[in-house]
Amino acid sequence: MQITRSSIDTARGPAEWFTGDVYLDTLAVAQAGSTINAALVHFTPGARTAWHTHPHGQTIFVTEGVGLCQREGGPVQVIRPGDSVFFEPGENHWHGASPGRLMVHVAMQQSDAHGSAVSWGQHVSDEQYGAVPEGVD
Repeated sequence: MQITRSSIDTARGPAEWFTGDVYLDTLAVAQAGSTINAALVHFTPGARTAWHTHPHGQTIFVTEGVGLCQREGGPVQVIRPGDSVFFEPGENHWHGASPGRLMVHVAMQQSDAHGSAVSWGQHVSDEQYGAVPEGVD
């Protein structure tokens, strides 16, 4: 058994990648032949990622709150604790908190042969984010 003590402080999500206040706790970093990266991501109400893709796809697992996610060309979907979402390799998507609730998820993705796990795009517009299903706070 190996226990790795946390030595990395919580980081604020960069404004280039996120809208609103987002905080990241690193869980796993690709190293020594591994390609897996994982983070616990905390979104404040209304906070969200920019549009992005992953070369090998991404799985998110919601642990708290109420969130939203959308793949390009699809409807905004509501996600809640216990929900797991897999975004296909290269699928342009975003995810974040609902307008009135926090959302926390574990994000897991693999790096490609060049060490890249994500390609960031444009920010999700307020209009795109505003397409929230009725009854979601």
